[in-house]
Amino acid sequence: MTTSQLLYGVLPYVALALAIVGTIWRYFDNRFSYSSLSSQFLENRQLFWGSVPWHYGILFVLTGHLVGLLIPRGVLLWNSHPLRLLVLEVSALAFGLLTLWGLLALIYRRATNKKVRIVTSWMDWLLLLALLVQVVAGVWTAIFYRWGSSWYAGFAVPYLWSVFLLRPQIELVSNLPWMVQTHIIGAFVLTALLPFTRLVHFLSAPLAYIWRPWQVVVWNRRAPRKA
Repeated sequence: MTTSQLLYGVLPYVALALAIVGTIWRYFDNRFSYSSLSSQFLENRQLFWGSVPWHYGILFVLTGHLVGLLIPRGVLLWNSHPLRLLVLEVSALAFGLLTLWGLLALIYRRATNKKVRIVTSWMDWLLLLALLVQVVAGVWTAIFYRWGSSWYAGFAVPYLWSVFLLRPQIELVSNLPWMVQTHIIGAFVLTALLPFTRLVHFLSAPLAYIWRPWQVVVWNRRAPRKA
């Protein structure tokens, strides 16, 4: 078995198996741990400047990846006009840099704040390292291998669908630039880490907040008793 076969023909299924089995196990073993285990009560200011750009950036980037996965022909059609292609590439790079800024701020906070560092486990550091490699690889690709949205739709997406169909076509990605391959492999690594880290909290996103009725909070403060 070659390295390419191992990385692109075996690793995806190992990662998916770990993600599915591990998520189910964690749910039944300790479902209340489906949380980011927020440390906001320990420190809030630095968290704001890291968490907000990180979440806005990563949501845009992941949405773009998902759109490309679901409608690759639509992406290629959009990119057929140079101006639209440029707008898409610049926007993706901007949000990628925003994501990187937020992640670096979160890493700096965990490394320098004593209270936060105490509650940081080795698995947290492993996750942050994996995320950093993934984001840097993505930004690197956007800067040095331009028009990535087009070759993502033309090469990476067909490969991913071949994985889902249990017929991985590794030749579609095995010859891509090494940083692009790092980005693809990093996605599998993060998938495998999903159920064992804070990353699992996105599975419990409170989507019901979008359509639930608003809450009215009423303060009921009793008057102090007279001596």
